[in-house]
Amino acid sequence: MPPHPTRPAGTRGLVLAMLLLVYIFNFLDRQILSILAQPVKADLGLDDGQLGMLGGFAFALLYSTLAIPLAMLADRTSRSWVIAVSLGVWSAFTALCGTAQHFTSMFLYRLGVGVGEAGGVAPSYALIADAWPAERRSRALSIYSLGIPLGSAGGALLGGYIAQTVEWRTAFLVVGLLGLVIAVPFKWIVRDPPRAAPAKDAIPLHRVFAILAAKPSFWLLAFGAAAGSMCGYGVAFWLPSLILRSFQLNLAQVGQFFGGLALTGGVAGILLGGWLGDRLGGRDRKWYALAPAICYVLGLPLFVVGVLAQSWQAAFLLFVVPQALVYVWLGPVLTAVQHLVPPQMRATASASFLLINNLIGLGLGSWVIGLLSKQLTPAYGAADGLRYAIAAGLGLYLVAGILMALASRRLARDWVE
Repeated sequence: MPPHPTRPAGTRGLVLAMLLLVYIFNFLDRQILSILAQPVKADLGLDDGQLGMLGGFAFALLYSTLAIPLAMLADRTSRSWVIAVSLGVWSAFTALCGTAQHFTSMFLYRLGVGVGEAGGVAPSYALIADAWPAERRSRALSIYSLGIPLGSAGGALLGGYIAQTVEWRTAFLVVGLLGLVIAVPFKWIVRDPPRAAPAKDAIPLHRVFAILAAKPSFWLLAFGAAAGSMCGYGVAFWLPSLILRSFQLNLAQVGQFFGGLALTGGVAGILLGGWLGDRLGGRDRKWYALAPAICYVLGLPLFVVGVLAQSWQAAFLLFVVPQALVYVWLGPVLTAVQHLVPPQMRATASASFLLINNLIGLGLGSWVIGLLSKQLTPAYGAADGLRYAIAAGLGLYLVAGILMALASRRLARDWVE
């Protein structure tokens, strides 16, 4: 086997920083709707079901399905070019969300955001896997995954502040234009590293699918992550609305609540996951799945108590630890997926994993909780109806833990160096 291609440490660090910056904008643009949900709902005349659809299904529909063809394009051409163009597309559609006049136009613009973001994540995973040696890959992917809490926090803080001081439309315009600004310097700085196999030798899609389909660990990891993400995305979308409905806080204060939670629990959990993946997974590969399984199960009861808290201060303190625990999976599981296929298949394999994870997790999470909240609201009121809907959805973390534990038993025999 050819030696693994690597870059000098300084260059790798700069590339990782730029990929992280793009991922921050990925989640900033994706999650900003959650903090702006209530003014958007009021201005456009939406119910919780429609709002949940905008937060999940509208975005996930094309985001999930287009990820595979765009990942194949990245495997065959330039991963950095695909990421740069995708950044420009999703940023432009985020800005257009600020011009929406009704549900249909906002739905279409959210579809556009999903189209752009479809080309961002899987090629980034592959770039990192190509540039980092195996013993440091989980930590590198965890640092990249910090874009999730940092982008979510940025969307909450910036979106809440702008919406409180100006209006929600301005918040969409500002974050969309900021993304457009960084697209050109990103491509100038980030270049594809040499690959173990030439890009033109990328393996056809049906062969990638055949290899993945024959590995039980892939399905267990993918559906385990999907169950956890269905709950995680649902909670992330609806938690700002729950805080706004339950306590006497304004939009800026809710943004600070959610942003602070993402920056403390989210960052700590992702870094912990990267450390556990490299340290424990290096000794026994089962820990790439078993560590996330344990953390999912431990986080569940703490989240339930936090959702039922009667003050925002108690809710914040109760949420920090489980918020960290349910983020642990990112570095270890993403590393494991990279090692289920040969290097030239990595972007396509990642996109296949993301197809399942996002179509179920992102597509259904906020929508299902929104529909359940809509059904419970007449009996319990807007605040408690949403509270009980979120509490019911948290059971998916137990499902995620079970599936990850099962995956840990098959991971070693499915592994590809």
